[in-house]
Order: sequence, then C-alpha cells, then structure tokens
Amino acid sequence: MFEQYPDIMSVFEVSDALYIGKNRTYELLETGVLKGFRIGHVWKIPRKSLEEYVLQQSKLTSDKK
Repeated sequence: MFEQYPDIMSVFEVSDALYIGKNRTYELLETGVLKGFRIGHVWKIPRKSLEEYVLQQSKLTSDKK
C-alpha cells in the first residue's frame, strides 16, 4: 500500500494519496489522528503512519456495520 510514495511524505503527497485537501491533511496532523512530525514549519509524515491511519479508519468503518 502506497509503495509509489517515499518513506517520508509531505502534506501534498499525503493529500494526493488520500484524495483529500491540504487543509484536511493539516487538521488530521494537528489533532494527532495522523501521526507526523515537524521540521521547522514543515510537516513530515512517515508512510507507515499513513498506512496505519488507513487501516485504522477501515477498521472503524467495518465495526459500524
């Protein structure tokens, strides 16, 4: 999953991968729902964190059924 993306992703790359806007990506990072870190003012997101987020969201969605 997401092998075409680098190990450390930018907000733009995460937004592209999830088909969401940058503002929503920043919101996920600021609330800690999506794990990442800052270098200065720039967010960096490990690809592993993105994969864990997607799997967690998939689990939450399937639990509601």
